[in-house]
Formats: sequence, structure tokens, C-alpha cells
Amino acid sequence: MTDMPSALRPSGPVLAGLYLLAALFPLVLARMQSAAPMDRWEYAAAAMGIVALWGMAVQFVTSGRFGAISGRLGIDKIMAFHKLAALWVLLALVLHTLIYVLPTWLDDPDLGWIRLRFYLTDPAYRSGVISLGAVTVLIVTSLLLDRLPWPYEAWRGTHLLLGMIAALTGLHHASAVGRFSADGALAWFWALVALAILGVVTVLYGWRWWLLHRRPWRLKSVTKRADRMWELDIQPDPGTPRIPYHAGQFVWMTEGGRRFPLFDHPFSIADSPKREGLSLLIKEAGDFTSQIGNLPEGRIIGIDGPYGEFTLEAHGTDAVLLIGGGVGIAPILGILRDMVARGDKRPVRLAYAVGAAHNFVCLDELRAATETLDLQLWLLSEDPSDTADMIRGRLTQAHLSEMVNGLPQDTTKALICGPGPMVVAVSDMLLDVGLPMRNVIYERFDYAGGARSRQDRMRTARMLGLGAIFLAIVSGFALTM
Repeated sequence: MTDMPSALRPSGPVLAGLYLLAALFPLVLARMQSAAPMDRWEYAAAAMGIVALWGMAVQFVTSGRFGAISGRLGIDKIMAFHKLAALWVLLALVLHTLIYVLPTWLDDPDLGWIRLRFYLTDPAYRSGVISLGAVTVLIVTSLLLDRLPWPYEAWRGTHLLLGMIAALTGLHHASAVGRFSADGALAWFWALVALAILGVVTVLYGWRWWLLHRRPWRLKSVTKRADRMWELDIQPDPGTPRIPYHAGQFVWMTEGGRRFPLFDHPFSIADSPKREGLSLLIKEAGDFTSQIGNLPEGRIIGIDGPYGEFTLEAHGTDAVLLIGGGVGIAPILGILRDMVARGDKRPVRLAYAVGAAHNFVCLDELRAATETLDLQLWLLSEDPSDTADMIRGRLTQAHLSEMVNGLPQDTTKALICGPGPMVVAVSDMLLDVGLPMRNVIYERFDYAGGARSRQDRMRTARMLGLGAIFLAIVSGFALTM
């Protein structure tokens, strides 16, 4: 699913408000229905289950593949929300069970344990237990992804299957034994939610599969740009429409007979929309990418996209800092190539950092761009180099201070792409040299080490605040019944 026009995409606060209103809707339906009198704790448990079930359903559209959801936020923000929301769903499901037992346990702990075992073993509640188990396994396997001896595609297939099992068995549990969901308007609502989930999966893995085969692309050439780094020139077949993208966006790519969405991989477009076709800069880093250099010319390619907001069009700016590390230079190179193609007059400062000098790509092109753009380069290599314009070492706060010197900080935007630890360090250093947080935009290719920037921590705090509002809503539901 491609992005919608920027003017039509809701902002982050608007999306958060819509998320809250959507979560309130099933509770409003429950509030309108009659139910047998219950303890306040049991009302809270029921509300917790309803909100958790709705949150589980919403996860199917917060995976970064729907432009209306992720277009304004960018892939980093939407994936952070997706991961934190999954933990919230698991917590809510656990609390849903425990809160039901709590009043009994407070009166008689032994009887409370008996009641808990009953909920976990009685056949009437089995679909709910399966849902809880599927969510637990899904989250654990996601957290341990790098340690599991699975191919990435196998994990993705398992992730999808577990998500569907969790959602559909959860919906069955609510409709079969739910105090408010067994009949009435809420039962019909959950039936519509089940159909919506099936519809989303059909669009993502049925409609998109059809498009990948209906609109094929073709590999024109594969060029080695550096050690284990390849540039692919991909052209549309006759009858395949060009994709309207902005420089800096990314696509999901499949090839040959594996043109199915579970086998696709995200790659940034290292190109200008003014050129026919697409250029993808890919580093060998896994099972799929290790064979990139061996792909034969003429190979059929599947392209799905574009996605992402790592673009100048999405972030109005008077001056630009472009910062790339390793293969993170791909979208940076695409933005620079587009600025050259359009004859952009804005000041551009570009820092490009690698581990070793032989890992630099397209240096001649970068240097040539200084002749047509108001461009200054910082080329950094951790290994020594005799080249005059290269700097030994990592990108430091001193380098960043030099880059922003003379630029209007309120209207200068920094676009950073690279390994997680580098992105975290650079984004924080840019704040230290005076760039406003709203002007620091980044995408990561990994989250190694679990490091988080100040911007990450601010987002997490806001998301936790959203969770606190949910708890307040649940409490309000229990107190007003």
C-alpha cells in the first residue's frame, strides 16, 4: 500500500486521539448493554479484556505497510509504537485474567488459586488461553529474533500466524464467554473486527501478491560499489507503471519465483525520481542479501512501495544536514542525487562515516556534487587513509558543530540513516549543538544494543502516557457501571 498525499495524512497527536477514540468505542457499546451484576474488579477485568482485544486488532495496521497510518510518523516511530503496544496488549491480557481472580484471592488465597486454575484449564475458556499463549510466544520470539536459528522469512510467517491465532481466538473467547460480548451490539462489532482482520491480511498478502506478479520489474544491472556493497539498477517491464516516490523513501523487494510478501525485504531508494527506474544500494548482511551480487541481469523483480517519510518533501527546510553511516548512505545518496537533478540551491552539509576507507561508495559522485550544489563533505573512516579529504575517526560533536556553523538552526533539518548505535549517538549530539529535536529525523537499519536516543525516550514517555489514559478509561468504566 503506497503513501497518500502528505496533506491528507493525520499527524501523530491526531493519530493518538483517533486511537483512543477507537478504543473507547467497544467500551461505549459495552456500557450500553445490560449484564449480570458484578464486582467492580470484575467490571475492570472485563474492560481490560475489551481494550486488549481492540489493541490486538489494531496491531494488524500498525506494521508500517499502510501509508495512512505510518506516512506522517515515519517507520521509526510507527515500529516503536507497534512494539510497545504489543507489550501493552500482553500486560492487559494477563491483568484481564488476574483481576477476575483478585477479589476471590483477597478473601481466600487457596480458593483464588483454584479459580485461576479453573480459568486456565476449563474448556469453555480454552480459546482465551490460546490467545494469551499466542501473544506471549509472538512477543518472546520477536525479542529473541537475533538469537533464534530461524531464517528471517520463517520468523515473519510465524509472526503473522501467531498474530492471527491470537486475534481470532481472542475474538472467539469474547463472543463465547464475555459478559458484554456474547450478544448484542458488541458481539456484532467483534464480528466486524474479525472480518476487518481477514480483510487486512487479504490485502497485504493477497492483493499485494497479485500486484507483484501483475506489475513486474526487471534487473538491468548489478554493480559492485564497495566491499559487499552492490547497486541494483531496476527498470519497469513494459506495462508496469512507474512508482511516484520521493528521494529517501524505501521499497520492499522480492525476486524471481519468491515474489510473495513474506519473502520481501526493505531497501532504500538511492535515486532521484527524475530518473527512469530505481536504484537500490544493498549490503550483504544476511541470507537474502548475501546472494545479491549473484543475481543475473534480466531477473524478474517484485517492487512494493514507496514507503517512508525520510524525505525533504516531508520536512520543509531551508538548509539540510545529511548524515549516513555504512549502507545508511543509500537514502542519503538518493536525496543528494535528486538535489543535483533539480539544481537545488539550499545549503547542504553531508557527513559519511564508514569503518574502513574501502567501504566508501560513489565518492567521485559525491565530490562532483560539490561543483553543482552548495555542498560541503565530511568523509570519516575509522581506519587510516592517505586521501586528503578524509578524516580518521568517528563522527564527533565537534564535527557536527562545524557542520551546523553558519546555518539557521531553526530551519535546518538533519536526516540521519545508519546503524542503531550511530543514529542514537549522532541524534543526541545534534541536540547538544543546538538543533531543535523536531528538526532531527532518522531511520535505523538495526536496533543493536537497545540504545535509545533522547527522542526515543520522549516518544516512549508519550506512549506510556497513552497507556496511563487507557488505565484511567478502564477504571472509569468499572466505577460507573
